[in-house]
Amino acid sequence: MELLEYQVKEWFREIGIPVLSSQKIDHPTDLKRLKINYPIVLKSQVYGGERANVGGVRFAETTIDAIAAAQNIFNLPILGELPEVLLAEVKYDAEQEFYLAVVLDTAVCRPILLGCTEADIDWESAGKKMQHVVVEQEFSPFYARRLALKMGLQGALMQSVSAVVEKMYQLFIEKDLDLVEINPLGVSSSDQVMALNGNVSVNERAIARHPDLAEMARKIVNRHSNIDFKPHLGNWDGVELHGKIGILGNGTGSVLATLDLVVNAGGKPGICLNLRHAFPTDTSPTTFRDRLDRALNILTGDKSIQVILINFLGSLPQVEEVMEVIANYVPNHKNELKPQVLRSNGSKSRRESHLPRLVVRLAGSEFDAARKHLATIKTPSDTSIVVIENLDEAVVEAVRLVKLTSHRKF
Repeated sequence: MELLEYQVKEWFREIGIPVLSSQKIDHPTDLKRLKINYPIVLKSQVYGGERANVGGVRFAETTIDAIAAAQNIFNLPILGELPEVLLAEVKYDAEQEFYLAVVLDTAVCRPILLGCTEADIDWESAGKKMQHVVVEQEFSPFYARRLALKMGLQGALMQSVSAVVEKMYQLFIEKDLDLVEINPLGVSSSDQVMALNGNVSVNERAIARHPDLAEMARKIVNRHSNIDFKPHLGNWDGVELHGKIGILGNGTGSVLATLDLVVNAGGKPGICLNLRHAFPTDTSPTTFRDRLDRALNILTGDKSIQVILINFLGSLPQVEEVMEVIANYVPNHKNELKPQVLRSNGSKSRRESHLPRLVVRLAGSEFDAARKHLATIKTPSDTSIVVIENLDEAVVEAVRLVKLTSHRKF
């Protein structure tokens, strides 16, 4: 479960991470009673990124300008979602912008501190610039200072950044989170730091232990119960956008990035699932292989899905077994390949069976052998498995296959 920015910043403020003076806006007229000083920035409060690129973030110098901007933002859908609230903040001029995060690495089962002196990160080449520190034992300020030093920081700035990282880790532990992210952390000319945007991901298995999180989860489910979440998905990390391209990824970032690219390429995303975490409905431990197998069954069962786009980036547990699931996709769904008979007005007609095509994008050195193996798989032409390393090319292929399927005559 992820929170909106204004909720994240409330947590930041409570735990001592510096944030700007701000006010939640439920309606444009709330700006007539604004308690913070102009100039301000208005931010759409929706799930997903890239809101600034589509007009979801606007600056205003006066109340009249702010009301007009708020009216536009409230009526601006981002990835199919209209904001219910906006966040108004005082404008902040940063000399530098950093990236900071505390994340649970499921591969090593330990928290990892991440830091980069660039906020606009190209995740394809992040490994060259991103610094990391694994919290191997009980946390101490040593880990935070070590990250700041690895980022090349010194003096007062090193102390300020490490103090923020300590607070981030404290929040990470107290709320049972999978991710605490500040992007960007603004740095003023006097080396004062400010969390300009934040993101957290709650471990859904821990929601029941925190009454405040349980209440947030209830509101999210109630708000989206009619439009976004399929009943059979339960409470796990899945959302449906009623499109024809299903998306599977091994992280929130990879799923959202893939979704954005599909939209930009003219495609319509359908169910999007993050397989990194176990399903809250599971009563026993599951593996990544189990979740992939279940996700493919869910997407195949949705008759609106025509293409399944898989984007696995970085590393995976059980790589060989995961590739086996993909390789066995067609054999395991052979019943879906049989032509079906439809009756209309007493007459018989035949249509093609429903089995979505797979477009598989694998990026990482450990996937070299997997790509070669999948590329040799022979399947019926209508159920091809396409393996592509470049994400942009994979998205274009997925959109092309949907158009090809849509124009097929039965």
